[in-house]
Amino acid sequence: MDTSKFIKAYCLKTKEKNVPMHNAVVSKTARGGYIAKGDDGKGNKMSAILSETNALKAIADGVAKKDF
Repeated sequence: MDTSKFIKAYCLKTKEKNVPMHNAVVSKTARGGYIAKGDDGKGNKMSAILSETNALKAIADGVAKKDF
């Protein structure tokens, strides 16, 4: 599986950096920003704040679902 297009985030539980996010869902915050929520493939929840361009690119690439 090619994980180069996946959203990368920090996993608080395992303290790992740049972990590919599986089952990502991008939504808008109350202030108009974008946040991706998902898991690391092992069941540990993750989230990442994204710019508009990165959020829309992840949705267009098919690695995240749109929730707004």
